[in-house]
Order: sequence, then C-alpha cells, then structure tokens
Amino acid sequence: MKWKLTRRFLGSVVTIVVIVGIVNTILLLSLLFYRAMHDFGTEEVSAENFSRTFSQYVELKDNKPMVNEKGLKKLQDNNAWIQFLNNKGEQVAAFYTPKKLPTVYSPVEIVQMYKYKEIDAETTVFVGETHNFSYFVGVKEQKIGRYVITYNYAKVFKNFNILLLLFLIVDIIIALGIGFLFGKRLTRPLNILIEGIQQLRERSFKKMSIPKGVYEDVFRNMNELSVKLDQYEKERDLLDQMREEWISNVSHDMKTPLASIHGYTELMKDNATDLTPQELYEFSSIINRQSTYMKDLLDDLNLTMRLRNQRLPLQFEDVEIVGFIREMTIELLNDSQLGDRQVEFEANVDMAKHKVDKKLLKRAIFNFIYNALVHNEENVIVKIQIDDIRLESELHTKITISDNGRGIPSEDLEQVFERYYRGTNTASTHGTGLGMAIARDIILAHNGKLDLTSVENKGTTITILI
Repeated sequence: MKWKLTRRFLGSVVTIVVIVGIVNTILLLSLLFYRAMHDFGTEEVSAENFSRTFSQYVELKDNKPMVNEKGLKKLQDNNAWIQFLNNKGEQVAAFYTPKKLPTVYSPVEIVQMYKYKEIDAETTVFVGETHNFSYFVGVKEQKIGRYVITYNYAKVFKNFNILLLLFLIVDIIIALGIGFLFGKRLTRPLNILIEGIQQLRERSFKKMSIPKGVYEDVFRNMNELSVKLDQYEKERDLLDQMREEWISNVSHDMKTPLASIHGYTELMKDNATDLTPQELYEFSSIINRQSTYMKDLLDDLNLTMRLRNQRLPLQFEDVEIVGFIREMTIELLNDSQLGDRQVEFEANVDMAKHKVDKKLLKRAIFNFIYNALVHNEENVIVKIQIDDIRLESELHTKITISDNGRGIPSEDLEQVFERYYRGTNTASTHGTGLGMAIARDIILAHNGKLDLTSVENKGTTITILI
C-alpha cells in the first residue's frame, strides 16, 4: 500500500512534467518560426531595413550618387553615415563618415566590413545597392549587433532531435527525483494514518505525533477518535467487570438467606400437619426476615457497586449543614427504638452551606451514628459536633461523630470500611454489613475526606470534611 501510493504520486508528477515540457518545446519552436517569418520590430531588423531601403533617398547628380535632404535627416536621426563605392571598391561619395574610414576596399575588406565591426565596437555596417553603386551604411548603436552563422540543415535537425531527447530525459530524471522526494514526504503521513486505522481496528489506541501541514487536522481528529474509542473501550470493560462482580457478589451473598428460606419452607412442607401455630409463626417470621434481608442486601450491594464505579448520578443542591444535621438528630431521638439513647449535638458554627446530595449524605451520617449505637452498650454516649476548619486557604466544614463505647481493636481498623466487616468485639448482627462501606463511598463521591480513629475500651471518632 505504501509503494502503491508513492507510485501513483510519482506517475502524476512525471506525467505533468512531460506534458509541460512538450508544450513548452512546441511553444518555443512556434515562437522561433514566427519570429523568422515576421518582423518583430527589433533594433537590428529596423537598422537592416533602413539600410537596404535607403536607396529611395539617393539621386544621381553628374553621375554621382547624392542623398536628398530627407535622407540626410534620416541619417542624423539614426546616428548613421553612408559611403558610396564604385565597381572597383573606390569611394565616389560619402556623408557623415568618420575620418579614419578607408576610401578604397578590396572584395575581402568589403566582406570583413559587413561581417564584423571593423570601424569600432559601437558601429554596425550594413550593405546596399543603388544606381549601379554599392554603399555602406554605418549605424552607431551599442544595442545593435550581427552574428554570422554557418550551419547544415541536416546536422542542425539531428542535433536538435538529440537536444530535445536529452532535454526530455533530464526532465524525466529531475521529475522522478523531485517526485520521489515529495511523494515520500506527502505519502508518509498517509501511511502513518493507514497504520493508525489498522491499530484502531486491532483495539490499540495510541496517539500519533501531529505533523505540520495539510494533514495536521486529520491527525488531530484521529487522535481525538483514538481517545474516545479508548474511553469507550475502558467503560465497556468496566461495565463487564461490574456485571461479573455483581453476579459473583449476588450469587455469593444470597446463598445463606436462600438456604435458610429453602430449609424452613421444606420443613413447613414436609411437616405441615404436625407443626403447631406457634411454630408456623416462627418459621414464617424467619422466612419474612430473611427475604427482607435479601431485599436490603440487594439494594445496598447495588448502591455500593454504583458508588465505587462512579455510576450513581448525585443530585446536588444547596444545603445548610448545621440545620440539616440538627434535624437528623431530632429525627433520631424521636425513633421509638432509639429514643432512650444518649445522643448529643453541638454546633460551633452558625451556618455552613454546601452543595450535596441530601438523601445520600443523610444515609451516610445515619450509618455512622447507627453503627455507634448498635455496636455498643445501651448506655453509650454519641456526640455529633460541627466546626469550621481552614485547609490550604479553603474553608471546610468538619463533622465529628464520636462515642465512648468499646472501640475497635487496632488490628481491625483497616477493615472497618470493607464490605461485611463486623467487629470482633460486637455481638450485633444487625444490617447487611455494607453500611460503613456505603457511607465511606458517599463521602468520597462528594469529594470529601474521611478519617477514623479508635482506642479499644475508650471509644471511636469519625471525622468528615466537606
């Protein structure tokens, strides 16, 4: 493909050069022929005609040639002189001739006078005849010259053909050289583009260097296309990975509750007539609880998957954080199951507005609070505090959730935000085990920062910066 493009370009260049060379040759020959057949009005031709037609101004007086007044004026106007000779080469009359001009000429001297500038370097001599007298007309003009050429038609034609053939050969060689250089330079970007397209077909998304010139926009668009396709490919891989992970997690996480449901339904089916109403109620309650757990587990698993893969669109709105968390605390204390718990709220700032997803942020903070209440003794004290803090010249809102409960062993601190983690010093099995992981992912989705510190038997502190 590379050489095919180069050959096509070379062929085009050579064809153009050959056509131009032929047309130029024909035009040159036509001009030379036309010049030979017509008077172009050059100085040399005008002087030649002037000299040969000067006989019209010559008259005989006492058998001697004389120039009339019009002829004399013509000589003055053309800066010329005239010398009349008889058959013996002797001067019989002269007008405006230079002083050193010979008065007698041999036949050889006459030829020399005509062919070469024998008078001086600025004077060209022309020959004419009138009334049986010959005459020299000398025109003093540097721009006028004469070249006498002896040639053979056959040799000239042969040499011209050789010259034309040589010209064509040289022209073709030059065209091939220039065409190859320019062809290689112009087709090289096309070859790179073709290789780039082949790489895209093979799902190799590499950026190409952008050359200057006519192909610059093409390369830029190709690079943008490569980036887009690479992005789409990564998104597709991520979706495939999410799907496989989702299927794996669901199949793994559903085995225990499904086994429980299946076991109790088999028990109820096989012993339907022997079970007491109390046993039926207990079994059905377990099945209901396990099915509810499965629903919550699916919802939480779906949420954490979407959060971690940034597939959950957040609905941001302006929220006044102090009032928002105060209302959450009141709602928590009004809960019949937790109303007797000790939850304190303290705000050291009057107002703190941020753009957040109200629903998700509420879930995250509730998860932290519920975690502190559920996994500690009933007399645990949970404190919620809001402060301002300046980091890197930016003002942040700090939300601190602390308790004085059992704390978390140092060896378990790194696993707190992992899925299904439950501390070794808690007996509670409440929830799906995804609450802390979901809360952490929600804070990170808000570009916030999360920190957890805990001392065993002294309590745990969670710090949120938004």
